[in-house]
Formats: sequence, C-alpha cells, structure tokens
Amino acid sequence: MTIKRMDNIGIIVDDLDAVIAFFVELGMELEGKALVEGPWAARLVGLDDQRVDVAMMRTPDGHGRIELAKYHTPEAIHGVPEDAPANTLGIRRIMFAVDDIDDAVARLRTHGAELMGEVVRYKDIYRLCYLRGPEGIVVALAEELA
Repeated sequence: MTIKRMDNIGIIVDDLDAVIAFFVELGMELEGKALVEGPWAARLVGLDDQRVDVAMMRTPDGHGRIELAKYHTPEAIHGVPEDAPANTLGIRRIMFAVDDIDDAVARLRTHGAELMGEVVRYKDIYRLCYLRGPEGIVVALAEELA
C-alpha cells in the first residue's frame, strides 16, 4: 500500500487568531474552525479530557493544508524554544512558493514576522528566505525566477 497524498501539517499554537491572520496574509484560506472534544478525540491522540479549537487553513490551489490547534485542556506544553535555529532537530519549517517574495515579506512583517537571515538568490532559479512568524513558526518562501 502507498499513500495517496499528504493531507495536512499540524501546528499547536497559543494565539489561534494571530496565527490564522498570519497565514491568511500569506495567501492561505481559512477552510473552517471547530471545537474538538469528547472520548473519540481523546482516544485518537491519547490525551484525557481534551478540548481543542482547530482551524484548517488551505492553500489557494486546494492541495495543501495546515491544521492549527489551540489546546484549552490539557494545556499545551512548550517543547522547542520559539527562537530555535534552523539546525534544531524536528520539523523546522514549511516552504511556500510565492509570486513576489519582497511583497510577501513586507506583508508578513505587519504580523510580526522577522527574516531569520536575508533574501538570497540561488543561481538564476530562485529567490529564497526564511521567516519566523508568530509563536516561532518558521516559513520559507521561494520565488521562482523566469
């Protein structure tokens, strides 16, 4: 058996509205929000008495999704420092293709994003950068050069 597709990436957050606004500014669409609780959800993830607000974000092409989750109970646990460098073990970033990297960086800065390094050029193929957004979420942007 093989997989059909990657369905979504999950990110646990404290400020759900701020993170939604960040990804909307990037160009993602809010697909929906829901409160998830009850015995079935607790059995699924192995947490008793969980109460979680979940927001599903979708890329404009409809193929990529990010599931944002704000835990009310049990309280979220901090694992990695928000300012962890790019070489920290674990999932470190999500990369998005953009039309205009300078415009995307400028818009995301209004939501608190900071460049981790600088916008660089890779040959005549891409302009690339890493940004740290709300709650330490790292996104990479790639602008394909013609």
